[in-house]
Amino acid sequence: MPPAVRRYLLIEQGVGAAVFNFVLNAAIAWGMFRSAAVVPLWGQQSIMGDTIGTCFLLPLLTSLIATRLVRGHVRAGKVAPLGWSRASHPLLGWLPRSTARRGVALGLACVVVLAPLAFLALSLLGVVSLPFWRFVAFKGGFAALAAALVTPLVALWAIAEAPAPREPATPARRAGQSSHAPSGPT
Repeated sequence: MPPAVRRYLLIEQGVGAAVFNFVLNAAIAWGMFRSAAVVPLWGQQSIMGDTIGTCFLLPLLTSLIATRLVRGHVRAGKVAPLGWSRASHPLLGWLPRSTARRGVALGLACVVVLAPLAFLALSLLGVVSLPFWRFVAFKGGFAALAAALVTPLVALWAIAEAPAPREPATPARRAGQSSHAPSGPT
């Protein structure tokens, strides 16, 4: 993989997505939980309920949004396509071809992997509830971590299978291909 693609995946899709999701999810936590002084670990409006929802929704929405944006970056020449296929890189083959199905698969994987890790960490720290502002920070931080893991994978998939950018037409090519050129006098 070229260094420019690695840098794009790490900085723009990793760090950029982490910062964006920290701010976005902290705002969501504030909006959804602002009336609660304390957020319990379990319950209808709880730390783990919100974490499980974030585990599923963040990869799904990231897949739907980032795939389109990254493919646009490839078409614009901002990042080079890799031209990989399922045959040349079988590891990518475990993800479905459809963007929405890929988002669902990544969401389910995050629910299975990240939610239990979050619960384990909170349990080891003895957390049974969090004051409102600590919960806002936790949700932002958790979403940032999840985005830093998921978004580069989504972007890699989009870059890997993206077609090469179209070359702009030169004036000579445009003139030769135009079927609507005005005809001269006959």
